[in-house]
Amino acid sequence: MLALNDFPGIGSGDDDPAPAKPRDARAAVPFVPRANVDRFDEDRAFALIREQVDRFGPRPAGSEASRRLADRLRPLLPNGHFEAVPRGLRNVVGSLPGRFPAIVLGAHYDTAVEVPGYLGANDGAAGVAAVVEISRYLRRIHRRTGAPAIRFVLFDGEESPPGSPPDRFLQDALRGSRAYARAHRGGTREMILLDYIANSGLRLPHEDSSTASLWQSIRAAAGRVGVKVVFPNRDQETIYDDHTPFLQQRVRAVDLIDFSYPYAHKLTDTPDKLSLRSLDAVGETIADYLRRR
Repeated sequence: MLALNDFPGIGSGDDDPAPAKPRDARAAVPFVPRANVDRFDEDRAFALIREQVDRFGPRPAGSEASRRLADRLRPLLPNGHFEAVPRGLRNVVGSLPGRFPAIVLGAHYDTAVEVPGYLGANDGAAGVAAVVEISRYLRRIHRRTGAPAIRFVLFDGEESPPGSPPDRFLQDALRGSRAYARAHRGGTREMILLDYIANSGLRLPHEDSSTASLWQSIRAAAGRVGVKVVFPNRDQETIYDDHTPFLQQRVRAVDLIDFSYPYAHKLTDTPDKLSLRSLDAVGETIADYLRRR
């Protein structure tokens, strides 16, 4: 994932239900409210974040740890299977039946190779856990007749391969999402990407390249579940991410990402920087959005 600008930092720590006046601007952590519904199991999702980090450690694309994680994730998705990605990589894909073209909900499961020891708690593991838990909820409920098919896709190779320079990100990275978008050209109606979605003080403004109408529909879902403040009605810079290959295929797509997260691609991107409240806010929002499609 690459943006056109450097990202600023915000404070860290748990969300405070009654925040005191901060001593300085860096200490301020935006408030994340509690959702007014309980469809998404944030505790189980957080446990999967910890499992990815603690059991598998760094998970660069093509590594033994990444392949073992993929084997672990496949049975967690409904109708889980692998889809090949060039150079020996593979996406983990699940599905729920319905009308085509399908809605794709995605995240990436690899970690950055250029940071030795990088654990990627928010940068990968959180999005993966949310996708898995949302799929678990949706396969339990009765969806309306004629509802669209849903594909749950955990992308391999989102990060740049070894030795690739930063200015080659768009060409060299996004390998799993590029392969999926091409293979399913014409079979996807819209795509929702979860990336950096569990940090304390979460804010998910509209990423500038994302389809504005789709983001507004998701923001409306956030309003229904009581967490609209997490989706401030403003723009953030363009970010190249796993939604980009779908946009290039003229598919409506949105990147839900808090690019102010200060621990991205640092060894400090660990579970203690994350918030159950933030993870739940995203999970409840997307569960509500998808159950109504």
